[in-house]
Amino acid sequence: MISYLKGVIASIHKVASGRVILTLDVNQIGYDLQITPRLLQTLPGIGETVQIFTHQQVRDDQVVLFGFGSLAERDLFRQLTGVSGVGPQIAMALLDGMGLPDLVQAIVSGNTRLLARTPGIGAKTAERIALELKNKLAEWRLQSGLSTTPDAGPAGTVQEDVEMTLIALGYTNSEIMQALRAVGQKTALSKTNDAEAWIREAIAWLSQ
Repeated sequence: MISYLKGVIASIHKVASGRVILTLDVNQIGYDLQITPRLLQTLPGIGETVQIFTHQQVRDDQVVLFGFGSLAERDLFRQLTGVSGVGPQIAMALLDGMGLPDLVQAIVSGNTRLLARTPGIGAKTAERIALELKNKLAEWRLQSGLSTTPDAGPAGTVQEDVEMTLIALGYTNSEIMQALRAVGQKTALSKTNDAEAWIREAIAWLSQ
């Protein structure tokens, strides 16, 4: 099993279905790794040296290397693919669409609505992910020291209403979580469970 690769970025190609292939030159051997567009945004340019954590998938007809920016991302990817009905491409889509902290928070809180926003994730699959991984990820989150709950965010039921409304308006998962964190810093708002007030302030923040 290849745990990680450290080498020079030789090339980056965007292929079908939004997939990104990173070719890494390690001691004059080129390795093709599938990475997320989110990870691509954080990488340096061609010719620069990087370290990428990997997961190797072996099929009858091919071997695929998936690349991650951290051990935590790779661990979550492996836990996701352990859920029935969740293949590696769906796991990569979840990591790309939500990012590590927000994805963990959605699973731990059982927020299947946000999970189901990812293409390829239906309501039943989202429920299965939340059900099977909730306890595992809650423990994993504590062990890793990852903090994902929005500071001074709304109460659970109110947060669901706010998220559903913002989703309907077309905002992304990351935008919604960032807005809740930012809006939650307002003392007056943090003391109210008025969903409409949270929604108004969140939209105002997102429109800046």
